[in-house]
Amino acid sequence: MKRSLIWFRNDLRLHDNEALAKASQADEILPVYIFDPRHYGTTSFGFPKTGSHRAKFLLESLDNLKSNLISHNLNLAIRIGKPEEILPDVIEKHGIDLLFAHKEITREEIDVEEKIKQSVGDKLNFVWGSTLFHINDIPFTKNEIPDIFTQFRKKTEKQSEARKELGFRKDVKLIPDVETESLPSLKELGLKATPKDDRAVLNFKGGEDEALKRLEEYFWNQDQLKNYKYTRNGLLGADYSSKFSPWLANGALSPRRIYWEVKRYEEERQSNISTYWMIFELIWRDYFRFSAWKNGDRLFFAPGIQGKDRSWRTDPKDFKKWAEGNTGIPFIDANMRELNATGYMSNRGRQNVASFLAQNLNIDWRMGAEYFESLLLDYDPCSNYGNWAYNSTVGHDPRNRYFNIINQAQKYDKKGEYTRNWLPELEKVPEEFIHEPYKMNPEQQTLYSVEIGKSYPKPMINLEESYEEIKARE
Repeated sequence: MKRSLIWFRNDLRLHDNEALAKASQADEILPVYIFDPRHYGTTSFGFPKTGSHRAKFLLESLDNLKSNLISHNLNLAIRIGKPEEILPDVIEKHGIDLLFAHKEITREEIDVEEKIKQSVGDKLNFVWGSTLFHINDIPFTKNEIPDIFTQFRKKTEKQSEARKELGFRKDVKLIPDVETESLPSLKELGLKATPKDDRAVLNFKGGEDEALKRLEEYFWNQDQLKNYKYTRNGLLGADYSSKFSPWLANGALSPRRIYWEVKRYEEERQSNISTYWMIFELIWRDYFRFSAWKNGDRLFFAPGIQGKDRSWRTDPKDFKKWAEGNTGIPFIDANMRELNATGYMSNRGRQNVASFLAQNLNIDWRMGAEYFESLLLDYDPCSNYGNWAYNSTVGHDPRNRYFNIINQAQKYDKKGEYTRNWLPELEKVPEEFIHEPYKMNPEQQTLYSVEIGKSYPKPMINLEESYEEIKARE
């Protein structure tokens, strides 16, 4: 192998990158990233497929990847267009012997892969690198992946081992005289930058360097890993949870790096339920990906993997109230406003807003999933659609499950600090009414500087009545 090409996709790192490890065995290498215009179109319900939050994070990640490659006397060739048109042309023009890329498993990505395969044939080599456990190491064939997470986790924990990290050959040479384009701006991608919001739990910045810095900070400097299980449902502040997910999503951080750092932490500091729980959550992430591999396109259809025949609403006015954080239910509104402003929302918040949209409002869960796809920094199709289906009773939990929103708010935002942070119009409302301000009488509203129906909306539905409707669906 004299010349190889590595096609970076959702693996924007140098550490533990199997595609890079294999490509670097050549005499000369060409790293390439392609901006596919289809990623910047619209979803089926008309949302921007990649919104400004995630696009900015991606551009930062690519800028950092390029810098890190340059530090090893390499570079990153940037192209704009369809990969199935660009890659065969580059391969022919520069005499590439083999093309290496990480395999994806959902429809849009597979379609592109198959078109490339048709053009370049055996020159295309796929590797697996998005999960903690390698696809060849799990104790299941594709069709044997269990429909219940616990069954997957228990058998995988017993019979699988996380592989060691992979390095790459540092003295590999760069293929010379390759034309490249500069990184596009948000404007060139058809997007408008969202102003920075100081209320964000963390100033997320894309890139492998930032990912490894966050890992060091959370595990070692702040020593938060030992508390993870007990604080991970927090809503305010940087360190109640790891916040690794945005870097995991675009591959700036390897799940195996997290795993082996947990193991090092257990050896050097302590091993407890929290250190295990960090790995537990990585296995959940694996499960969503392997389940998507098994279930294919069913993951994206309204009946979900359950094949449930349920009548969904698509009311644009009601959806808009949910999306903009104007439902009149403070806990829902606070979470949605955080998402809109920052591109991030806690796992606890995600479960509640998903349950509210799909269960209380009975609005097609795929509208919510596509809205998240547009906005989330940490979007990946398997986890996003898997979680939405799960919370909409068409996924991995067949029960007619739903969240009691007020109970959740009172449990996880007891004093209302998170809610007031994102709903300044309720700033003076006391703990007693913060999650149900509509229960205040006019005099109390005047006293606490809020007018329900004017400065803050009335509830769009009666929650208790909606819970009865949910129960009636069983």
